[in-house]
Amino acid sequence: MAVTSMNHFTILTDDVDGTIRFYGELLGLHAGPRPNFDFPGAWLYSGDAAILHVVGGRPKAELRPGVIDHMAFTGRDLPATLQALDARGIEHTCRRQVSSGTWQVFFHDLNGAKVELDFDASETDARR
Repeated sequence: MAVTSMNHFTILTDDVDGTIRFYGELLGLHAGPRPNFDFPGAWLYSGDAAILHVVGGRPKAELRPGVIDHMAFTGRDLPATLQALDARGIEHTCRRQVSSGTWQVFFHDLNGAKVELDFDASETDARR
């Protein structure tokens, strides 16, 4: 068997609606079809692909990171993304990979999940 692509990530939350809003407002993901599971949650889509599954019904105390450090997405419009993070008061780190020039932006969602957004080297960080 060989893996051909990444299918999705799953986030645990005590606030399904807040998590949907966070990823919708910041990353443009939208809620879409989801099987009728016996627990609350949502599937968030980029286009036609369900790339982020949200599982609710967990108390805040159970929302601990596991062995996966972060999830990464490819983004576009670095300046607008940095502005959106600043406007929401979301702490973040923006750095440029030395060899490739790729921009990497790191921050945490409202559940404590670490998110990485990667932007093409041709984009610019107007703050620098």
